[in-house]
Amino acid sequence: MPRPESLKPLIALSAVLCLVTLWYYLAIDSASTGNMGSLQQSKYTFEYLPGFFAQGEPESDGAVYEYMKHNLGLLDRDYETDKAGDEETKQWQRFEKYVTSLAEAGETGVKYKVLYVGRHGEGYHNVAETKYGTAKWDSYWSKLDGDGELYWSDAKLTDNGKQQALDNHAFLQRQFAEQKMPPPGRYYTSPLYRCLQTANMEFSDLDLPSDKQFKPLVKEMMREVMGQHTCDRRSSRTIIHGAFPDVDIEDGFSEEDELWQAAHRETHDEHDVRTRALLDDVFEHDEHAFLSFTSHSGSIASMLRVIGHCEFRLPTGGMMPLFVKATKSSS
Repeated sequence: MPRPESLKPLIALSAVLCLVTLWYYLAIDSASTGNMGSLQQSKYTFEYLPGFFAQGEPESDGAVYEYMKHNLGLLDRDYETDKAGDEETKQWQRFEKYVTSLAEAGETGVKYKVLYVGRHGEGYHNVAETKYGTAKWDSYWSKLDGDGELYWSDAKLTDNGKQQALDNHAFLQRQFAEQKMPPPGRYYTSPLYRCLQTANMEFSDLDLPSDKQFKPLVKEMMREVMGQHTCDRRSSRTIIHGAFPDVDIEDGFSEEDELWQAAHRETHDEHDVRTRALLDDVFEHDEHAFLSFTSHSGSIASMLRVIGHCEFRLPTGGMMPLFVKATKSSS
């Protein structure tokens, strides 16, 4: 018997939620993140800590804020851990000392992390949306693989997008060398092609300590809003590994994309569920205080909602830092 048309959106929604839940609870042990699949997986509440970065100030505008000219947004301020003579120390070094002190305080069930969050460089899907306009893109063109001129299924970077990533590479080298910004202890990336390209171009071959070298981990839950738009349908595990052989891919990562659906576009609420699962996993199993996330506009917007940060729209190739406190739930 054919299914009533009115039930199709509900069926699609249920399928997406079931797949996300199954992934969250049954993902296998990862060498870098511990036992992600345990049914005793810890749950946290997340809180953005204001007063440290300019991007978190209400008046900040992601469309015009120039993070390369402002030390990635780190505010010039004092910290409780400052001592006499620290005025000659770089702002990032003083901030790192403060973050370390919070971790060393050993507050039960509380963790602090600084996330260097980056949006991928311009992709061919971004060019196509500009070409056709958002309304026509969402209603028609986004559901196709291309238009005969542009191809955007699991979209790759344009030349401009590659240059954005290279500009960030040069900026990061200056930040680490001159401003003493702490390098990430771990690098996470979405499995979509444009993010893998961006992360590799931004972080490869930087002059970093031996224990902070770029070795990214692909995380399924970091991907863009899922469904309908072919630019957000990922390639197979085999293709990803073949194109980026040096990246680590988390265990439990399926060969084919089992989450993307042509009939349903993920809602904010659905996206936020998997963003919380991602943050739960990272905060529970990664001991590093400074981390790199390379993802998407929708994924970053979801993360800002989950941690209570004000809206901040990153342009393609944009970067921003987030200072996050995670408190383990009592239940």
